[in-house]
Amino acid sequence: MELRTAASPRDVKHYTTERLREEFLIPQIFFPDDIKLVYSHIDRIITGGAMPVAHSLKLTAGDELRAEYFLERREMGIINIGGDGTVTVDGSVHKVGSREGMYIGKGARDITFASDDAENPAKFYLNSAPAHTSYPTVVIKQEGTPKEGVVIVKEENKVELGTLEDSNHRVICKYILPGQVESCQLEMGMTHLEPGSVWNTMPCHTHDRRMEVYLYFDLPEDAFVMHYMGEATQTRHIVVRNEQAVISPSWSIHSGSGSRNYTFIWGMVGENQDFDDMDHIPNQDLL
Repeated sequence: MELRTAASPRDVKHYTTERLREEFLIPQIFFPDDIKLVYSHIDRIITGGAMPVAHSLKLTAGDELRAEYFLERREMGIINIGGDGTVTVDGSVHKVGSREGMYIGKGARDITFASDDAENPAKFYLNSAPAHTSYPTVVIKQEGTPKEGVVIVKEENKVELGTLEDSNHRVICKYILPGQVESCQLEMGMTHLEPGSVWNTMPCHTHDRRMEVYLYFDLPEDAFVMHYMGEATQTRHIVVRNEQAVISPSWSIHSGSGSRNYTFIWGMVGENQDFDDMDHIPNQDLL
């Protein structure tokens, strides 16, 4: 588990490109037959990926958490961006297909990840936050029939925004949030930009009451996203490639424009779970 410290906006405006990437970019999330984790002091979020290929992978706490097991005092959200796979939680096997998600509540002890097909392995993207109580473990699907242990994303949580004329026609699919999948503080979802659109989260905003992490994917090798961050009057950019993630402090804008359309997963951690609690910034105020 890699550790990252918090950063002051007064310092960040003096960072070089290399320092900016070192502090906020996670250049590789998925490693074959391994679990990669990054622990950020910003709201104590843990971001990472599990990519089982030849064998299953067990999630352990490691020395960094000083815990008996990973979710002893934490909760976790998962979205699979690879092939079909399974997540086993305390002996219960849950099928998690491509673009499907999962929430695992505080207190789950034994968690293992496996792929159905080594030729098309699952890629389980993980976000974890400190938790004060336990909520039910569920699988999250975009379509289908609800049943025990499975939540279908509500229609009102599939939001179409933007226009092709503004290059930001996108569909937001909210996975973990109050009223659908309960959690202590974690929220997660996925946004897909339609062909011809490249801008996400525009007009941009900040939210002092929670931080965010973006994972960009569905990008070919020669494509990229310019991820914009920093204070509204001290903006900076980070070039992000396929399946790379960016940590966004609560004081920072978080927006991007790609060389083509793409998909990204957003995960938020903080004291306020009101999705619409944002401080919008007019385009003319950006510098």
